[in-house]
Amino acid sequence: MTAAVTPTLAQRLPAIKGRVTPGAPIGPVTWFRVGGPAEVMVRAQDIEDLVAVVKARPADVSLLVLGVGSNLLVRDGGLDGIVLRLGRGFAGVAVEAGCRLRVGASALDLNVSLAARDAGIAGLEFLRGIPGTIGGAFRTNAGAYGAELADVLVEATVVDGQGNVLTLEPDAFHFAYRHSEFPADWIVTQAVLQGRAGDMAAIAARMEEIARAREEAQPVRSRTGGSTFKNPAGKRAWELVDVAGCRGLRRGGAVVSVQHCNFLINEGDASAADIEGLGEDVRRRVFEVCGVSLEWEIMRLGRHLQGPMEVAP
Repeated sequence: MTAAVTPTLAQRLPAIKGRVTPGAPIGPVTWFRVGGPAEVMVRAQDIEDLVAVVKARPADVSLLVLGVGSNLLVRDGGLDGIVLRLGRGFAGVAVEAGCRLRVGASALDLNVSLAARDAGIAGLEFLRGIPGTIGGAFRTNAGAYGAELADVLVEATVVDGQGNVLTLEPDAFHFAYRHSEFPADWIVTQAVLQGRAGDMAAIAARMEEIARAREEAQPVRSRTGGSTFKNPAGKRAWELVDVAGCRGLRRGGAVVSVQHCNFLINEGDASAADIEGLGEDVRRRVFEVCGVSLEWEIMRLGRHLQGPMEVAP
């Protein structure tokens, strides 16, 4: 009798126009450049690909949408389930009447701000200071320099966990500071953003000001995941980290940035465990010195190689 062969996850997924890659490395596509592989990485070329994968996803299999990996730490054991990347069919940016932009979820925030500038649309300059995609901005209500996604969102299109395509208003996402609440299996595919008529030269000047400020204040050319901790109410995370004596603190190949101490940096040979462990070291010191429990802003996902991480208060 021939033994039954259990199909792999990749074999359980439908044929699509995009790519299905078992064991795909994730580290090279995240800003930290660390992390184990994806069980399966799916590159959806268009909405039909996306709906087909969502409808066929086995109930016991997780699905994570990965943008440019700018606010993400993937642990060294990698990610089980499906890691989904949205292809070029989701990267469009179109100017519409009434100073609005219709943008795909995989469009870079930078490209959206540039399109708004070229169309003379003000109010979206803050996107110049966010190193991610429009889709990625939804989970954390991403913001910078006095504005955030919730301020400019008109509506968004999502694919829900059953593969239905829905158009939703901002209230559906329950935005708050660096936070939103909506079902984990919703996948944002596009958004409509509202700006206002503005002077192109003034818009360009504001964007240059943001770019300079970010370059001067943040380690933008390093392997980092962006701001590590959320600002507690009435306080600034970086100031608490500094007061606790953590500027320049190290663990393995990871270090707290000397330039901006709310950033953790992979100096080239760090593991995900080094980075996460350093973050917990910082949280512990801040709690001991300042009595404040910092909350991670960076998403940390996947399996540990050496067992659970010791977590600070």
